[in-house]
Amino acid sequence: MNIKLLAENAKKASIILSGVSTQQKNDALNRIVHALNLNKDKIFKANDEDIKRSNAENLTMPLIKRLRFDDKKLTEVIDGIKSLINLEDPIGKTLLSTELDEGLELFRVSCPIGLIGIIFESRPDALVQISTLCLKSGNAVMLKGGREALLTNRCLYEIILSATKEAGLPVNWINLLENRDDISELLKLDKYVDLIIPRGSNEFVRYIMDNSRIPVLGHADGICHCYIDKDADIQTAVNITVDSKTQYVAVCNALETLLIHEDIAAEILPILKEALEKKNVELRGCEKTRRIIDCISATEEDWETEYLDYTLSIKVLGSIDEAIEHINTYGSGHTDTIVSQNKNSVEKFLEYVDSGDVFANCSTRFSDGFRYGFGAEVGISTNKIHARGPVGLDGLVTYKYKLIGNGHIVADYAENRKKFTHRPITRM
Repeated sequence: MNIKLLAENAKKASIILSGVSTQQKNDALNRIVHALNLNKDKIFKANDEDIKRSNAENLTMPLIKRLRFDDKKLTEVIDGIKSLINLEDPIGKTLLSTELDEGLELFRVSCPIGLIGIIFESRPDALVQISTLCLKSGNAVMLKGGREALLTNRCLYEIILSATKEAGLPVNWINLLENRDDISELLKLDKYVDLIIPRGSNEFVRYIMDNSRIPVLGHADGICHCYIDKDADIQTAVNITVDSKTQYVAVCNALETLLIHEDIAAEILPILKEALEKKNVELRGCEKTRRIIDCISATEEDWETEYLDYTLSIKVLGSIDEAIEHINTYGSGHTDTIVSQNKNSVEKFLEYVDSGDVFANCSTRFSDGFRYGFGAEVGISTNKIHARGPVGLDGLVTYKYKLIGNGHIVADYAENRKKFTHRPITRM
C-alpha cells in the first residue's frame, strides 16, 4: 500500500467533502446506521474472531474489554450517530463580521480542518465514532486501528465506505491502514495530513507526539482524581467514588486516585473499603490511610499511575488546598471531581484545578462526548490550544477569513486617503 498516494487522494477528497451539504452528510449517516444494523451478525462474528485470537495471545483483560463489540456497543454507536444527525452542522457558521470600510467586509467562517489521521488501540467502536464525527464536520480521515481489532475494524470500515459511497460522498474520504509500519509513514505526511489524533496507552500517545511534525491532539494519561471534602455527604461520596472507579475501569475517565480530607477520613474510609472491595478493587493507601484501614502501602509511583484496572490509590490530606496542589502536580489534566456540600469549596476546586474537565458532586465517568451531547467524540484532549476535554464536532473545525471588497487597495489607507471604520456588521 502506497501511504503517500493514499494520503494525497484523501486530501483531495477532503476538499470535495468540505462543500457537501448538511442534507447529504445526514443522509450518509442514516445509511451508516441502516448498514450497521443490517450487518451486525457479520460484525459480531469478526469481533469474536479478534477476541479469540487476542485471548490466545494473552492480551490483558482491560484490552480485551476495550476490544469487545457486542449488541451493547452497537446500540451505543448507533445512538451516537443518531444524536450526531440531530446536531447543527458546524461548517459554514459566520463567527465574526466586521466592516473594515464602506464596501469592504470581513467575515470569519468555520470550515473543516481537512485530513485527519486517527491512530487508536483496541476499541473498534472508536472507528465508528471517529469516522462519523469526521463526516459530519466535513473532514476526510485516515484510520489506523490496533492489530488486535483487525477483522472488526476492517468489517466496520467496509460497511461505512459502502454506505457513504451510496450517499454520493467521495470514495477516498475514509481510509483504513492495517500495518504497523503504516504509522511511521503516516507520521511523515505533514504535507497532506492536517492533524493527528492518537487514542491509546500513555506510551503509545507519547510515541506519536515525539515522532511527527503534524500537530497532535490528544492526551497521554487519564490520571483522574476524586477529592472528598470534609463537608461531603458520606453516601454521596461513596456512590460517586464507586461509580468513578468501577463503572468501567479500562477507560481514561475512570478514577485512579482518591483524595480525602483528614476530618472525614476516619468515618468514610471503612465504608469505602467495604464498598470497593465488593467490586474487587485493590486499595493502596498513604501512611494516614493505613492507620485507618488495612491496605497496601502506596508509593510515589502510584500517584503518577493510570491503572486502567481494579486498583485505587488513596491519600489523606489536611485541606482542599493540598488536594488542589496534589492534582495539579500529579494529574494529567483530564478529569477531576470534588464531593462537597460547601459552596465555597466547590467554587475553589472548579476554579483552581487545572484540568480539561472539572466536576462537582458527580462521577468522573461523565467526561465523555456522547454524555456531553456532542454525538460522540474523537478523543479527550488535555491540550489547551484549539480543543480541550471531549473533542466533538466543534473540535474538528477551524476557520477561514473571507474579505469581500469592491476594488479596494491598501495604498489608499497607507497614504491616508481612506480610513478604516472597523464596524461590526450582522449580515453576509
